[in-house]
Amino acid sequence: MTSSHVRIGVIGAGFVGSALVAALLEEERHVALVDAATGTIELVGVAVRDITKPRPGVPVELLTDDALSLAAREDVDIVVELVGGIEPAKTYIETALRRGASVVTANKALMAAHGTALAALAHEHGADLHYEAAVAGAIPIIAALRSSLAGEKITRVLGIVNGTTNFILSKMTMEGLDYGVVLAEAQALGYAEADPTADVEGFDAAAKVQILSSLAIGTSLQGEEISREGISAIRALDVDFARRYGYVIKLIGVVERVGEWGVSRRTHPALVPASHPLASVNGALNAVFVEGQNAGPLVFMGPGAGGQPTASAVLGNVLHAARNRNAGRHDVPFTVDDRLHNVDIADLSSVFYISLDVVDEPGVLAQVASVFAHHHVSIQSMEQAGLASDARLNFVTHEAKTSDIDATLTDLRGIAAVESIGACLRVIGGAA
Repeated sequence: MTSSHVRIGVIGAGFVGSALVAALLEEERHVALVDAATGTIELVGVAVRDITKPRPGVPVELLTDDALSLAAREDVDIVVELVGGIEPAKTYIETALRRGASVVTANKALMAAHGTALAALAHEHGADLHYEAAVAGAIPIIAALRSSLAGEKITRVLGIVNGTTNFILSKMTMEGLDYGVVLAEAQALGYAEADPTADVEGFDAAAKVQILSSLAIGTSLQGEEISREGISAIRALDVDFARRYGYVIKLIGVVERVGEWGVSRRTHPALVPASHPLASVNGALNAVFVEGQNAGPLVFMGPGAGGQPTASAVLGNVLHAARNRNAGRHDVPFTVDDRLHNVDIADLSSVFYISLDVVDEPGVLAQVASVFAHHHVSIQSMEQAGLASDARLNFVTHEAKTSDIDATLTDLRGIAAVESIGACLRVIGGAA
């Protein structure tokens, strides 16, 4: 049975939740919201951990500290989950879906790990499951892949999908600062958490890559591990090398077809040509570059985080779910293509930049070059910098297989004159 009046419950009132509540209650937007939802909408509950904490703009009578009860309420038509993490968020969402309520979430970790099962549960009970805000904040990339590009054969998606790492790398590029200095600044400004591991080691970006892959190519969302590298090993000297040779370093997420049924999903820092659209995306902005068989290259760019931009994406999903509910329908979940298989990153080829700290003594370059040759890695260019304790060798290879690069690095670590391997980064050109 359909209704032109839709009731909404929100679980979580942090930066995003508070901004969403404010948007739903804003009188000046009431007519626009009713028009977009094709009916009236009503906020009937906001679940928080502590109902005694002052929450400006959130009516006290709407507050509850029982999130599970709010998800289970029969008079709540749409549940918005904004607490993050796997549990108890998964239980809240399943509770709502099993009684036929639609769900809107910004939870990328949960969707990456259990998205396929949750989408099937939603479909089984005639409900919607929307998650636009789980990837790239306010950028409507999920909507584009699900609707405008639904009939397109996507060949590759490259994305800057983590604002924290992009802020750090942009700052290192523009000011020549080292990683540790900029990380501390990012933490002081609130861009990075006290424990920044999820961002700087690529876990956040990897979850978003999995979600993009499911929509762009048809892979499942069931917690499969993908190749992941972070930015903590990147130094100011690597950023300087990239700049001098016409590149910038970005942490990118990659989804691409390999042959007919192969797919590669990965996140790693890379040298991006200064002429590439992603190179000019700085600060906390996100961008997604989509390559299609017929549509050609498309770029989506905008705020990738923050309370209001993310709340905007959530609100868009809420209004979509309300329209569907008033029309007595729900979106069909994304299709999983069982013919697809994962291609290990070790089997992929790329151009690589490799930086070595070495002892400044005769014969070191010859030793290093022989290791490259032994593993069939051809050197495109070499730069020697520094003296004595600061001696450094920077290499750019020709296209080489990742497994051969890994074997080369292993053997280089065994050379006494090689003090450390600084960075090993892919160079985007024909391959990423």
